Amino acid sequence: MRRGAERATFWAGQTLKGTVVTDAVCARPVATIMMMVFFSGLALDIAVPATVLTAMASLKWLVESWPAANDLSFDQKAETA
Repeated sequence: MRRGAERATFWAGQTLKGTVVTDAVCARPVATIMMMVFFSGLALDIAVPATVLTAMASLKWLVESWPAANDLSFDQKAETA
């Protein structure tokens, strides 16, 4: 009797303690897709702000090191014009 019950729970995908060993046919791909979406969202949560901050820092450096920005101050340009 116990062997029959063990066989039935094994084929149902459960161990003797009741935890599931194997998932249904459609549950694994759904879980995999959900994990892919979650972790790609985490990756984008890091990558997008890092890219934006890099672009902002690069533009700030470009504006500060542009030759026209270092020539004269605004007041001096107005006096010479």
